[in-house]
Amino acid sequence: MSSALARTPAVTTKLPAVGTTIFTVMSALAAEKNAVNLGQGFPDFDCDPRLLEAVTRAMAAGHNQYPPMPGIPALRQAIASKIETLYGHGYDPQTEITITAGATQAIITAILAVVRPGDEVIVLEPCYDSYVPNIELAGGRVVRVPLTPGTFRPDFDKIAAALTPRTRAIIVNTPHNPSATVWTEAEMRALESLLAPTDVLVICDEVYEHMVYAGARHESASRFPDLAARSFIVSSFGKTYHVTGWKVGYVAAPAPLSAEFRKVHQFNVFTVNTPMQHALASYMADPAPYLELPAFYQHKRDLFAAGLASTRLKLLPSAGTYFQCVDISEVSDLGEADFCQWLTSEIGVAAIPLSAFYGDGFDQRVVRFCFAKKDETLQAAIDRLARL
Repeated sequence: MSSALARTPAVTTKLPAVGTTIFTVMSALAAEKNAVNLGQGFPDFDCDPRLLEAVTRAMAAGHNQYPPMPGIPALRQAIASKIETLYGHGYDPQTEITITAGATQAIITAILAVVRPGDEVIVLEPCYDSYVPNIELAGGRVVRVPLTPGTFRPDFDKIAAALTPRTRAIIVNTPHNPSATVWTEAEMRALESLLAPTDVLVICDEVYEHMVYAGARHESASRFPDLAARSFIVSSFGKTYHVTGWKVGYVAAPAPLSAEFRKVHQFNVFTVNTPMQHALASYMADPAPYLELPAFYQHKRDLFAAGLASTRLKLLPSAGTYFQCVDISEVSDLGEADFCQWLTSEIGVAAIPLSAFYGDGFDQRVVRFCFAKKDETLQAAIDRLARL
């Protein structure tokens, strides 16, 4: 049959609002302009060589076939032990810890497991770009509640007003991408109290749990019994150990929630990379790499902040994550997206507009830089940004 007569059937998209992401656009522009890319959130340095050696040992030892569907027991036990040590909550590694193909897969799996058509899910904007499409794929209704502009703190009156009998879940992200805000104990307790009389579930994105600065403490949902009882807690080895390309994360949740999570997990991923799991299990025996991470990234945050001090960019607080947001009002009259295009093309540094994290493109003249870079990369960016 002639290829000229072949026809691809039309498909009605399930995600009509989804196109090329801002991260793809800005990274492509950064490459074209030979700009320092502080847009996309990944390190430009390698992980600990000991971790790579552990992967090699695992492969050489024959750990190259399917692992158990929820993850190898040693890794699940290591995660449970870490959570209990740091946050005081005991999870059963057999029934309450599941290894995932990164945090993004963990989040969509949790949503698909519990959200049914017509259910409402609250997202707190600005938010990570996978949340809304995940809810839509599950047939849920997205309910957008803004964090307080300027401070990005949760507004519990607005959250309370958004709760209805149809609310199935709320997605909470702390430390927060993109704003670098960290929820306080008082805020977590306020959420706990607000949800106590409801059956609303919490999907708590804690991938930056080990990046909290100035002696502050990460308030994991697992610290709070009434929150832990209704939460899927998501974290990421990629963020913690500088191996974002490995795509390995995990979910901790009470056994009934984990059972539903695993029903979906086994059919959308089934299992996760075996030698990486064995390597991570052995590497976790030493807590130093994640305990020392705050100091490691605080150095980079402070280096970058000091370098921007002489510019007209106004730095917002960066209490956690590896992001630094800045107010551009004194530098340019452009909107965020246009400013980022200009900054990349004319100054040679790529950033991400915060408006990309809002459904309505809300523009508050704030852009986000990523400082998870080599010191020399940050210095190169600082040297260029000094022109502002």
